[in-house]
This record gives sequence, C-alpha cells and structure tokens, in this order.
Amino acid sequence: MDLPVMPPVKPMLAKSVARIPPGMQYEAKWDGFRAIVFRDGAEVEIGSRGTKSLTRYFPELVEAVRERLPQRCVLDGEIVLARGGRLDFDALTERIHPADSRVRLLAERTPVSYVAFDVLALFDEALWDVSLRDRRRLLTKALEGVRAPVHLAPATLDEEVAREWFERYEGAGLDGVIAKPLDLRYRQNERLMYKVKHERTADCVVAGLRLHKSGPVVGSLLLGLYDDAGTLQHVGVCAAFSMKRREQLMTELEPLRMDSVAGHPWAAWADEAAHESARLPGAVNRWSGKKDLTWVPLRPERVCEVAYDHMENGARFRHTAQFRTWRPDRDPESCTYAQLEEPAGYDLSEVLGSAPTQ
Repeated sequence: MDLPVMPPVKPMLAKSVARIPPGMQYEAKWDGFRAIVFRDGAEVEIGSRGTKSLTRYFPELVEAVRERLPQRCVLDGEIVLARGGRLDFDALTERIHPADSRVRLLAERTPVSYVAFDVLALFDEALWDVSLRDRRRLLTKALEGVRAPVHLAPATLDEEVAREWFERYEGAGLDGVIAKPLDLRYRQNERLMYKVKHERTADCVVAGLRLHKSGPVVGSLLLGLYDDAGTLQHVGVCAAFSMKRREQLMTELEPLRMDSVAGHPWAAWADEAAHESARLPGAVNRWSGKKDLTWVPLRPERVCEVAYDHMENGARFRHTAQFRTWRPDRDPESCTYAQLEEPAGYDLSEVLGSAPTQ
C-alpha cells in the first residue's frame, strides 16, 4: 500500500455542546464504529478510532470497498449494522470475535454497512489542508452513484433541517447531530467539530461503588433499577468526578458500606453462571480484559439522578452515566425501568436516502 495518507490515522473528534451551533455543515451522529478506510487497488485496510486494525472482522466490507470506492482513497466514516430498520450497536459489537470461522459466519448473518462522511486522500492527493467545504464536494463526486453497503452520509447546511434530524433520527438508532465548520481542515485526534447528543435522565439506586485507581476514594458508583419482578438489576455506572468530590462521596456513602456481599441483591456477582439470568456488576466480556471488576457493596438505600444517552437492549446504559444530584425524595423501590423513555421509531432507510449537499 502506497497512499498519500498512510495508516495509522487518528480521526478528528468532536466536543460536546448543549445546542446546535449556527452556520455549519450538519450531519447525523452515527452509532457505530468509527473507521478510517484505506484503499490502494486491491489492498484495503480499516483502522479503528484507536488505530487498531478492524480489517479481519469485516470481510464483507473489505469486498464492498474494493467494488465501490475509488481505486486510491482514504475515507473517514462509520461502520454500522442495521436490523429492523434501525441501527443495532449490540449486534455490531458481537462482530469483534477472535475466531475466524465465527467472523465469517457473522459476516453472512449480520453484514455491516459503511457510511462515509469525510475524505482524507483521493488518488495521489492528500487533503489534510483542504477545507471541509471542498472535501465534501470531492467526497460527493467520488461517491456519486455509490451503492449499499457503502453510503455517502447525508449532510445539510440548513440549521432547521439539522434540528429536525436531531428530533427524528433517534428513532432509527442515531446518536444526535455533528456540526462542522465549513473552513475546517482535517486535524488528527483534535476536537474541532461539535456534537449535540440526546440526553435523558433517570433516577437510579446506588448499590455499590468501585474505588479509584489513585486510592481509597470513589472511582464510580454502581447503579441499579428494579424490574417488573422486583429484582434490582445492574444498569451501569456513573463517574467523572473531581478528586475532591470523590473524597466527599466516600464520606457520604460510608454509612451504607456493607462488610460483605451477603444479603446484597447482587451477592452472586462472582458466580459466572449467575450473569446468565441476571444483570450483575463484574461481568467479564471481550472489552473488560484484565480490568479489576471488584466492587464495594452498599445497602441499596440511596437514589441519585443521572443523565444518560442510550440504553442497550433496553437493559443497561450504553455509556457511563453522569451524576446530576441526590434524590432523597425518592424511594429506591420506585426506581424502575418504567421511567425510561423510548424514542419514536424512524426507518433508517429514510435517513440514508436524505439528499446530500454538493
């Protein structure tokens, strides 16, 4: 492979903002794996956000890249997996598997698509210092008439359209809106774009904590919600506290600290088989690796409000939730799944069929 832009490349990133900023190019925020695709003739490489190779996990995408992209190009985009007219992130994560036979089987059963939204190189020209406005024009021309499973990401310059996308596209499994300055040059690993994500709040039971790597202070709080059977299910964690706040939380929660997990709703967490029938902290998966999953049990008597973006399978928070406030007015037993909001459905094919800007 001999391209004007060579792997590894760390993609340009976005910073979170509360509102859609004016005067920019707007795109949907795709809920998949960020991926830089390199093609030089028959040679194809797919790099992750962290520059690890994703090529072996998506053989069907490699073939699509060879068939549908320009002979020599480097594109920035998102690998997504659609089922039932919406994106399915859970199914996408299952595609990362060590066994080649499993990789091939999943490529047939749950094939992915690639949504391209930027171009870093085209034929023999590197485009680092070309404005976004011109890069978009080049990308649109290069992908004119492209067919699934490769797609050109819809984009608009109309702020009102962007607001409509923000409200409607969540039902198709999308994550919000990305805003990009029109004169923006491509800069690796810098947060020069803007993202506006959907955020909801939930009242959760605090039933445990993990210690911070720096010492005996709170690293994260373990959160739970009661299901219809009255069982407290582990739904995720909230974190990102200042060091002073970590110390304060440790003091606040000390009276709830249990000597052992005996009698705790998640007492069986160390039994691998127990995770098959209940959602418990400490589940080992391909992402946790050798991470220390031990935790400190707390009597499940305090409730906090957290902000979150997505639920996985309606069961747990996709990402780390953000602590908002304590809710002394709420009984822990009242913190159920019933409070969680479901976005209205929207067909993903309508998103991909939106007209792109030129």
